[in-house]
Amino acid sequence: MNRRSYLRAAGLVGATGLAGCVGSSVAGFGDDDPNVVLREPDRDPELESSDLPYPAWGERVPDVTIPHAFSGEGVSVRDIDGPHFHTFFFTNCMTVCPVLISALREVQVHSVTEGYADEVSFYPVSFDPARDDEAAFRAEADQMNVDTDAGNWHFLRPDGESEARRIVDDEFGVFFQKQDPENEGDPYMFAHTSVVLLVNGDGYVERAYRGTEPDETVLIDDLKKVRRASN
Repeated sequence: MNRRSYLRAAGLVGATGLAGCVGSSVAGFGDDDPNVVLREPDRDPELESSDLPYPAWGERVPDVTIPHAFSGEGVSVRDIDGPHFHTFFFTNCMTVCPVLISALREVQVHSVTEGYADEVSFYPVSFDPARDDEAAFRAEADQMNVDTDAGNWHFLRPDGESEARRIVDDEFGVFFQKQDPENEGDPYMFAHTSVVLLVNGDGYVERAYRGTEPDETVLIDDLKKVRRASN
């Protein structure tokens, strides 16, 4: 078993049985890479990006196409122009998902107020397409004060549960596991990895932020450096 498979298996074991969301403070690893703008994160030198289950610093995002939640048009994640963010969530989440969406929302607000909304985009990916339909996403946007009219926010919805598993878990390496409700009649939840990816216009990950409370000031500062190199 290679290191990536080992760490992925360890993450699955650690997440099993958790009701809600899973996260840590780990980010990407690696040597200086010509495909990215940001320098190598200051992390354990014995680990590399290829050790992590999800694409991290200097690695390219998977070659997958995911339907846009509103238009249904397929979005090829490797072909997205300019710097952009991904996170992975479900709208019924009551723990970390609202925090992840809120952090990206704050970056979106900054992009609009500072006049660079056309230089960055946001692509949250749901892994609960059975419940996350267009109405659920519009309700999420309204509740979280996301500006879907700004033109740079795009909810993505895999076409069915098997596609969600293939894209989010198999391709992106982001773990999620359905949890049975404690009480009859309650909605089911998911245990899942909490991660935000900052990706450049060539499809390479500039930063992989792990944790339950992403710092939007760090996201904005890192984005600024990537934007500057893109102009």
